[in-house]
Amino acid sequence: MNLLEIKDLHVNYGAIKALKGINILVKESSIVTLIGANGAGKTTLLRTISSLLKPVSGKINFQGNDITNLPPDKIVELGISQSPEGRMIFSNLTVKENLEMGAYTRKDTQNLKEDLEFIYTFFPRIKERLKQMGGTLSGGEQQMLAISRALMSKPKLLLLDEPSLGIAPILVKSIFEQIVELNKRTGITILLVEQNANIALSIADYGYVMETGEIILEGEAGSLARNEDVRKAYLGE
Repeated sequence: MNLLEIKDLHVNYGAIKALKGINILVKESSIVTLIGANGAGKTTLLRTISSLLKPVSGKINFQGNDITNLPPDKIVELGISQSPEGRMIFSNLTVKENLEMGAYTRKDTQNLKEDLEFIYTFFPRIKERLKQMGGTLSGGEQQMLAISRALMSKPKLLLLDEPSLGIAPILVKSIFEQIVELNKRTGITILLVEQNANIALSIADYGYVMETGEIILEGEAGSLARNEDVRKAYLGE
């Protein structure tokens, strides 16, 4: 079943055409990655799915329903949550308060404690720093917090924007291993934007290559990783 379907999506920044007829399918419980150079439109696409940007035309369907013009809070309530580029945690709030902010749309507050404990099993460092101010965490810890905050809304679809950005290489592998484990254990569908095409394609089921606002190539992640053009352009070979 397709959890997310994007049809002929066009998004402009003023006179600049940022997305030019994007078509994407994301199957339920899969990991799908978007790769491409800076400025290709990857973050723009995630922000449009989250309704932080409005398209000029096209449709976004989630679980078979048109969500194109819904406000951002309704998108979260339906089950789409984003861990944004640059993490954007609340630096003047504690780690615990950041997590609580992630659950602001939830009605089932009685289950919050259970969900917090689940997050602590994935990111033990988060539990160790609950009383610490978010702005004092390392880059890797802030990324763990950003993902954890997104998980607190109980999403069906998790949008991850550049989770490896600004993180020490030794932590990148760990975070991606946890992303895979999260998908396996919970069935949460993940749409991943990532500059590190090697690691993104190594964990994804399917991939899309974006260039100047368009999808120029798509396919099974393993197939894309073996594609000669992809290897030259994005895998440093």
